Amino acid sequence: MKVVVVGCTHAGTSAVKKILTTHPDAEVLVYERNDNVSFLSCGIALYVGGVVKNAQDLFYSNPQELASLGATLKMEHAVTRIDTDSKTITAGNLNTGEVETVNYDKLVMTTGSWPIIPPIPGIRYENILLCKNFNQANEIIAKSQSAKKIVVVGGGYIGIELVEAFVESGKEVTLIDGLDRILNKYLDKPFTDKLEEELKNRGVNFALGENVQSFDADASGKVSKVHTSSQSFDADMVIMCVGFTPSTELLKDKVEMLPNGAIVVDEYMKTSNPDIFAAGDCAVVHYNPTKSHSYIPLATNAVRQGLLVGANIKGDTLAYRGTQGTSGLYLFGWKIGSTGMTIENAKLNNIDADYVYFEDNYRPEFMPTTEKVMMQLVFEKGTKRIIGGQLMSKYDITQSANTLSLAIQNNMTVEDLALCDFFFQPHFDRPWNYLNLLAQEAMKK
Repeated sequence: MKVVVVGCTHAGTSAVKKILTTHPDAEVLVYERNDNVSFLSCGIALYVGGVVKNAQDLFYSNPQELASLGATLKMEHAVTRIDTDSKTITAGNLNTGEVETVNYDKLVMTTGSWPIIPPIPGIRYENILLCKNFNQANEIIAKSQSAKKIVVVGGGYIGIELVEAFVESGKEVTLIDGLDRILNKYLDKPFTDKLEEELKNRGVNFALGENVQSFDADASGKVSKVHTSSQSFDADMVIMCVGFTPSTELLKDKVEMLPNGAIVVDEYMKTSNPDIFAAGDCAVVHYNPTKSHSYIPLATNAVRQGLLVGANIKGDTLAYRGTQGTSGLYLFGWKIGSTGMTIENAKLNNIDADYVYFEDNYRPEFMPTTEKVMMQLVFEKGTKRIIGGQLMSKYDITQSANTLSLAIQNNMTVEDLALCDFFFQPHFDRPWNYLNLLAQEAMKK
């Protein structure tokens, strides 16, 4: 069996490893347009902020490891055409220009995503940067050395983490987002209000509910000013973090896709063409809270889907369990975890949902110290099925987001969580764990 893998970041690396460990007789040929594999882009802010000193630590594999397993790697090669009728791909060597066409028995599309680049006047000026891959991370670090005023466009996880890194580096930072709250997809208002207050106290300028209208440049062509509909900001550097779009042009009109281009896959990672698999940022996920396809580009989703590709490459053996979009964030000492839907997202999806917000200390007051935990649980009104949860504290409660994720995945109800068996030990929690108390508060509704 000859397997061609197109793209080798999270999902591709995971797929190659699983294919070759499960089917060592398989012939695996990998095409990657970069000179590296498996870069953890979620660590870019840590690299920019100096927490991670060595960029090589942000790679969890390398071409040598994959080759040692038996893969043939074509690094710095770009696939330019896929013929699904003849089952061939055409690729060019980016260094020599040499072109080759090879056949496949199974094709694995793990081409990932690319940052959205809005058509804003001046968007191509120098020092307006993207934040996705290793080379872009190095460029951000190099150019931020001389930058004093930095504008971050986009208030999602990547944007917020970069804001923190630049503030810690002594930069003057402005955050612009078209929505009226930061982290809108992940957290409801009680949490984002607290975080926005934290950022403002640390000197961050906000332009929320506003979109960038244009950029100005100085005489050398470097960005100098950012204009929104009502304000203007001086800038030595701008980082665009407004979201991602799946890189799936090679299969346009050849397999089923969502309107945004994300490839639709079944529970075994097969596309509408049974000889083509897809995984990671280029593919949909099954979103358990709504029981439907969704596009959630996260590394955790990518590595799981990649593993499933490897497990199912010769036949349907291991089904996808779906995702809750579970994520965590560290911001100026706050530890934040979220999973599933916010109440705002539930209403936007026409789900008849309710929520409860609750605060409690994570362990008894008779202990020398304790910390308050802010919590929210989102659930369907009729069934009481849990569909989302959020937690935030100065104490590290983020693993509880994983507990709530499991509750959503297994269709647990508010009552199930309220009475769930959690241990008690005063060093760690109360006789009723704070998740029990949160669900018990929800039962009152």
